[in-house]
Amino acid sequence: MTVSMKVLVEDTGSEHLALGKEHGLSLYVETPQSTFVFDCGASGLAWRNAAFMRADLKKVGFAVISHSHYDHAGGFPALRQYSAPSSVYIGEGFWQEKFAYAPEGNKYTYLGAGFSADDLEEWSIKPCEVGEMVKLDDFAWLMGKFPRKEKMETIPERFVCGVDKHRDDFQDEICLVLREGEGVAVITGCSHPGILNMVTAVHERLELPVTSVVGGTHLKEADAERIDKTLAALHEMGLKRMALCHCSGEAVRSRLEQDAASGCVLSTGDLLEF
Repeated sequence: MTVSMKVLVEDTGSEHLALGKEHGLSLYVETPQSTFVFDCGASGLAWRNAAFMRADLKKVGFAVISHSHYDHAGGFPALRQYSAPSSVYIGEGFWQEKFAYAPEGNKYTYLGAGFSADDLEEWSIKPCEVGEMVKLDDFAWLMGKFPRKEKMETIPERFVCGVDKHRDDFQDEICLVLREGEGVAVITGCSHPGILNMVTAVHERLELPVTSVVGGTHLKEADAERIDKTLAALHEMGLKRMALCHCSGEAVRSRLEQDAASGCVLSTGDLLEF
């Protein structure tokens, strides 16, 4: 059996017109040893889509949430209607409330998960905190706490968190790593810590080549120079596949659609095998 991944929900639709789309991301992952979801979308739409995609949510043993923004975490409470996950993997600092700050009017918009640690206790779901690395099974790992080495990979100042609304450095963000042949695939939610920082950390910790990068790269707010340098750097790492989506932005989507050799874009309903 190969490792497979189904896109339960993403910002864009596909040829399967019965599937709903929303700003968010949720992936259904099957390895020879585990079945789980990586991210939960914003609203629970992912779970309704799953029925059309032959993704059996009853088999889901646990959930992974890349970070606590609503578009990745908000659908988690609704998962309980379809599945009985025993645990959820989260990064350090996940429970800090998150906001977007607009200096005009000194306004804050809530961006958080919409549920709390007390809710998990009430639901009898165990929170499992991820540090630098957690092995899920022989085919999958989770990683967090990424060193910030790449100077151009900055986080927009509008993202703030905590009671004091300090600038968010996304220490809570984690990624999924899947075995792919003699290397590994890096699966991201939004890559707020920087996609190059994340891929570099995965390579150094596992001492394996990164063969694929899949998911969101949060390049939608990057200028053309940063996009060019980022895509070039990923190519230089020897990737066999880039499959980007969600917050990667229209400029990146256009680039990949025009140049198939650079990779592909992912949409709701797509399937990847590793």
